Amino acid sequence: MVNNAATLGRSGVHDFIIIRVAGINLALYAIFLLGFFLTNDVNYLSWKSLFSNLGMQVFTIITLLSLLAHVWIGMWQVLTDYVKPVGLRFILQLALNAAAFSYVIAGLVILWRV
Repeated sequence: MVNNAATLGRSGVHDFIIIRVAGINLALYAIFLLGFFLTNDVNYLSWKSLFSNLGMQVFTIITLLSLLAHVWIGMWQVLTDYVKPVGLRFILQLALNAAAFSYVIAGLVILWRV
């Protein structure tokens, strides 16, 4: 079992489950948006109406958090496998996780301004 600050003390099985659940949520969100684009004449009013719905806002927040978890665990796995110098790996993890976190914050700000 690998214990690391990036895994927050969880096991590999726990990370595997988080990645899969997050991936399913991201896929459902993408399928929903694809269906929305294919079945509607998308303009500003329809887009605003979609994201004004509390259910869509909650679905979007869950998807943003799923994206953050997916990126956090996925980047840790990739960087652990392919970047051997610990200092470089730490800097890359810090930068990529900070970017992912800022994307989630930006998404939340945009979502609640609609």
